[in-house]
Amino acid sequence: MKILVINPNTTVSMTTKIGAAARAVARPDTEIVAANSQNGPASIQGFLDVATCVPGLLEEVERHPDVDAIVVACFDDTGVDAVRSLVSVPVLGIGEAAYHAASMISTKFSVITTLSRSVPGLEINLMRYGLAQKCARVRATDIPVLKLEEGDPATLDKIRAEIGHAIAQDQAEAIVLGCAGMADLMTQLSEEFGLPVIDGVAAGVTFAEALVNNKLSTSKIGAYSTD
Repeated sequence: MKILVINPNTTVSMTTKIGAAARAVARPDTEIVAANSQNGPASIQGFLDVATCVPGLLEEVERHPDVDAIVVACFDDTGVDAVRSLVSVPVLGIGEAAYHAASMISTKFSVITTLSRSVPGLEINLMRYGLAQKCARVRATDIPVLKLEEGDPATLDKIRAEIGHAIAQDQAEAIVLGCAGMADLMTQLSEEFGLPVIDGVAAGVTFAEALVNNKLSTSKIGAYSTD
């Protein structure tokens, strides 16, 4: 099985981190191809970046025609519907995958994301997926996406602080990390706080494997049809 894990922004260091997180959970017989867009924004932070990154995302998808599934590694689920229209293999967004994973192991979860301007888009997605009632709150750390690439201890402290607030104030039973740039923090934070901390890259790869194993593909009757 070959899964394309695609970062819709152009930052290679983030793609490397995403690829490592994907390979850490993939089955031994699953090949992970980690790639990023060649054209578009360096990070995706809000509605404008979401819109402008889609052409580059679709171009990169077309460079990999031989994959069995695609995971779009942007927590906004950027361009997922467009990619589903372009291909027939299963296509998962890491936001949707993480939300569903959280809903299956907790009655209430909170999301820890980057900038405040990203919050409305994530809340809209939660409503669209029918999971808004299970999300206690989407919390912004006001950390720019690319700041996550620097390994600054102060950045991790901000994420820790918001997780603490989510547990104390939201009564969250699970935490969803709301950015692909946080993919490397899942295990550490789960152990530190003693509750499930969910990375969408890991969830997306695992769900993609399940769909392929069940011989399920994207429906081409209706919304994702291009006829």
